[in-house]
Amino acid sequence: MTFKAITSKDNPVFKRLRSALKENSGYKSDNHLWIEGENLCRSAIEKGLHFKEIILLDTLVESELDFWSKSAAHIYTMPQNLLNALSQLPSATWVLGSLVISDIHAIDPSGPIVVLDEVQDPGNAGSIIRCAAAFGIRQIVTTPGSVSLWSPKVVRAGMGAHFSLQLIESVEINQLIHLSLPILLTDSHHGEFLHELSRQQLLPTACLWVFGHEGRGVSQNWQSANTRRVRITQPGGQESLNVAAAAAICLHAHASQRIEKF
Repeated sequence: MTFKAITSKDNPVFKRLRSALKENSGYKSDNHLWIEGENLCRSAIEKGLHFKEIILLDTLVESELDFWSKSAAHIYTMPQNLLNALSQLPSATWVLGSLVISDIHAIDPSGPIVVLDEVQDPGNAGSIIRCAAAFGIRQIVTTPGSVSLWSPKVVRAGMGAHFSLQLIESVEINQLIHLSLPILLTDSHHGEFLHELSRQQLLPTACLWVFGHEGRGVSQNWQSANTRRVRITQPGGQESLNVAAAAAICLHAHASQRIEKF
C-alpha cells in the first residue's frame, strides 16, 4: 500500500478532502460518508466495511499504519495542523475515513422494527440506534421529517451501531401500516402499561415500535391503523420521559421477553 503524504493546505487533494468533509453530505447522493475518530473507524472495520479513503496522522508508528492500510483503497498522511483543519470535531483526531454505505430500500417484516416518527434531535436518534443494536433489533426506519440517520452527529451518537443495522429513511406512514405488522405506539399518558404487557408476554415478536417527536409525540397519521398504545409506569410523577430513555426501556423489555420465550 502506497501512502500519499500531504504537507500543505495548497495541495489539491487536501482542498478536495476539506470540501468533502465540510459538506459531508455525499451519503445523500452517492452513499459516501466521512467518519472521524479511532472508535468509529475501528467499529466500521470490525463490521466488515472497507474504506474508500483514510487520512492518518503522519507520526503514527509503522504497525498502526500497516493496520489501517489493509482497510482502505487510498491512504493519505498529514501533520496534525492539517488534520485539525479537516476535522469537524471539537477535539483533535488522528484518523478519518470515507465509507461506502449500503443503500437499503426493502423492509423485512419478519422481525421487530424501530420507527423514528419525526424524531429530530441527533443525540436522541443516535441513542435509539445504539439501543436497538444492543437489544437485537436490526432495522431502523424513519418517517419524513426525521433527522437523517447518517448525519455526522447521529453517527457519532450511535457509537458504531450504524454499521450493524439496516437503516431506511423517509418511509411514509401508510407504507408502514401496509406491512400489516402489529404497531406499538409509545405514549406518555395513555395505553397499556409496558411492564404488564411484558409480564404477560403480550409484546409481539415481529412488530413496529414507534417513537415520536420530542414535543408532539407520534403523528396523528397513525390513527387509521390498528395500533396498540404503550406507556411506561412512572411512579415518580414526571410528566414524560426523554424519547431515547423511553426507547431504551421499551426495547429492553421486548428483548427480555424474546429471550424468555426461547
